Amino acid sequence: MSNVVVWFVVAGLLVAVELVTGTFYMLMVALGMAAGGLAAAAGMGLEVQLVCAAVVGAGATFWWNRHRRKHVQAVATSKNKDVNLDIGETVLVETASETSSGQARYRGALWQARTEDGKTLCVGAHVIREVDGSCLVLAAVVAPGTSATK
Repeated sequence: MSNVVVWFVVAGLLVAVELVTGTFYMLMVALGMAAGGLAAAAGMGLEVQLVCAAVVGAGATFWWNRHRRKHVQAVATSKNKDVNLDIGETVLVETASETSSGQARYRGALWQARTEDGKTLCVGAHVIREVDGSCLVLAAVVAPGTSATK
């Protein structure tokens, strides 16, 4: 088996590992292996192939790490749908006071509820925007064809 085939088989295996693990770092290393394969296809020596693979793989990994850190925005746990699966669910407000608070029944329990914008809470359907302890922070459900701004 030639060096070209070995480099690209290893790159393919790394792509398969990435599909299982779900990180992009293995893809970056696979890019390095593909660069080594291209160097082998160009007829360069093993040392040059290894250097090409190392430089491209390490450079791509470094770039991905910087890109990910720069573009990931921290979301508070109470508002993060990945952490709290209740975010975005619809809840029915049963009682509301003159203020922005009231009570809502959700998952068989009675919760304290308030609006996210401090406006008066109305009886009816709302969407959970945040869970603040035992209080649901809600936004009114906007019916299709209507505007959320007034």
